[in-house]
Amino acid sequence: MTEGSNPISPVDGMDVTDGGKEQQAAGVGILLQIMMLVLSFVLGHILRRKRIYVLPEASASLLIGLLVGTLANISHTQTSIRAWFNFHEEFFFLFLLPPIIFQSGFSLSPKPFFSNFGAIVTFAIFGTFLASIVTGVLVYVGGLMYLMYRLPFVECLMFGALISATDPVTVLSIFQELGTDVNLYALVFGESVLNDAMAISLYRTMTVIKSHPSGQNFFMVVVRFLETFVGSMSAGVGVGFVSALLFKYSGLDIDNLQNLESCLFVLFPYFSYMLAEGLGLSGIVSILFTGMVMKHYTYSNLSRSSQRFVSAFFELISSLAETFVFIYMGFDIAMEKHSWSHVGFIFFSIIFIGIARAANVFSCAYLVNLFRPAGRQIPRKHQKALWYSGLRGAMAFALALQSIHDLPDGHGQIILTATTAIVVLTVLLIGGSTGTMLEALQVVGSDSPIIESPLASVTRTNFEGTNGYLSPEEEEISSGNKIKMRLQEFQRSAASFTALDKNYLTPFFTSQNEDEAMPLTLENMGLDDDDRYSS
Repeated sequence: MTEGSNPISPVDGMDVTDGGKEQQAAGVGILLQIMMLVLSFVLGHILRRKRIYVLPEASASLLIGLLVGTLANISHTQTSIRAWFNFHEEFFFLFLLPPIIFQSGFSLSPKPFFSNFGAIVTFAIFGTFLASIVTGVLVYVGGLMYLMYRLPFVECLMFGALISATDPVTVLSIFQELGTDVNLYALVFGESVLNDAMAISLYRTMTVIKSHPSGQNFFMVVVRFLETFVGSMSAGVGVGFVSALLFKYSGLDIDNLQNLESCLFVLFPYFSYMLAEGLGLSGIVSILFTGMVMKHYTYSNLSRSSQRFVSAFFELISSLAETFVFIYMGFDIAMEKHSWSHVGFIFFSIIFIGIARAANVFSCAYLVNLFRPAGRQIPRKHQKALWYSGLRGAMAFALALQSIHDLPDGHGQIILTATTAIVVLTVLLIGGSTGTMLEALQVVGSDSPIIESPLASVTRTNFEGTNGYLSPEEEEISSGNKIKMRLQEFQRSAASFTALDKNYLTPFFTSQNEDEAMPLTLENMGLDDDDRYSS
């Protein structure tokens, strides 16, 4: 080919050069992210070994991101490198959040969770709805009284919904280290898992109302929310049942097919998440229930080696995603342009969410205790611990970033700034003082510590050492109390569902034989007879 016929022009050469620089910048950005992850894990390990609870792992990761982001601002790092550290809500919702939520459902210890299921649902659904409304109304009233920047009422409700998403990763890690009462751990854990799904559903419902205000009333809002929540839950449960049947009858649990078995198991949660998102539902709710169903039914259909692999895999991916989220969040807080001029909005928002959290916890606890016998009521110190554990984290931050696109006239930027301040305050200050709070409330050092099992995160406990509100069957209902008699009927219905699961659902969806009555017993998870749940 002659020189004159060379198709490569100077512009093409410039494209190649620019492409090489972008690739180099991408390599540097990924290298810095890996270094921050390594530093976060090493620092977290040191903090755990030294039992330093003033600086939890999540707080350390957030501080590392803040420090690196501040240094990047000072050093005027290349824009192409800094672009790799921007917190993109799409990346968060599609890649980082699914493994975290799935691991929450997959590692769920069924006994304490379902024994407190009524209370958990009350706190997570009714309580989150109440907290969202209270926060939104207070913010709107504060704007009318010129205490803070005034936002339209629907936008105040959107802010109330997103800021009601709690993220107690820091609190739960400290609960685990200190050996907190298993009932309290189950309440905080269960509420946080369902709370995120509830907050996202509420936020999306308010967004629809904002974009289509005509023809909307309260009844239609409730119906739309129920459609989203129930539809997402049904999709998640359905995918979980399909996976159980597939692994039961496909015969993949043989030596030369175990890699295929593990790969298919890993893909099902993402299929559930993307299916719900594609149908306009909540992927968070869907993947949560997929995790619960797959752990209870599908997991026992796997070979032993695949069980060990998938348990370790999802725990690893979840841990990486959680740490990465806090690093990402800290870096983006340092890099993002915030409207710090609206100090009043930030200050009163912090006060209002504290009031809303109190309305959530104490009113829901009152309702739960109203229907519970005396021996099963939630004690006051547990209620205070629940109120204090309402940290805000990555979920609220991601929704606040999304509000920039959903709200006009810079209102989304104001909400993002307030959310940023609340996240930093709760993670650093409240998270760091959680250990002191637990000791002051005397809810640590119980006989029912939380430990890791060989295959998954489970709750190892003997309920004889607790305050006793995990055993509804043993409590007598006082005569003459019709409400408590109805509660007893509900408990019998729950017991009937347990019998239905044991006698019909488990044999249908799992591979059982005469020597293997229940695939998810503690014996199969490597625990001793002393570690059984007392009946």
